[in-house]
Amino acid sequence: MWDVLERTRLCSFPFPPQGHCPNFNGARDAAKNLLSHPQMAAHRTLIVGPERALMPLRKLALQSGLTLYVPHQKKEGWYWRLTGPLGARLSQMPAVGEPRLKPEGAQAVVLACVAADRQGGRLGKGYGWGARGLHLGLPEYTLAHPIMLSAQLPCAADSTVKLIATPREVIEAEGHSLSHSP
Repeated sequence: MWDVLERTRLCSFPFPPQGHCPNFNGARDAAKNLLSHPQMAAHRTLIVGPERALMPLRKLALQSGLTLYVPHQKKEGWYWRLTGPLGARLSQMPAVGEPRLKPEGAQAVVLACVAADRQGGRLGKGYGWGARGLHLGLPEYTLAHPIMLSAQLPCAADSTVKLIATPREVIEAEGHSLSHSP
């Protein structure tokens, strides 16, 4: 998947995409689509991954008044609690975030991915915090470029998501596609 994204020039910084959940072109539109989906409307507090592909989602969510918990990059098991748009960037989290051991009140998780299938299977980079298992019992969602979607993953999924947001649509994990524009 990384090679395909790089060859087709569908990814953005950081380069090369290998070893990362790729920051794909259209991530901001995918973030808008996910945040405006009816299943997301009831969520006021989210856990959101630290990956660059999720930065637009973090920024939009914080601008709309949501509270976010982002895994701390240097203290395993800890999170940054964020309530203002400056917290969207990892570099700003120590200045504006509150370190917390538990994501209190979190209602859902948004994870980055390398690939996903229409049944809701999600693959991350294989060694990040999402791959270790959150075990929080919360609904999970992801963002993906359409090229990152397959009919079926080639291996066992790291996790199962309820929604996959792309720059053009939101796909329900049961395989039902909802055309949804902000």
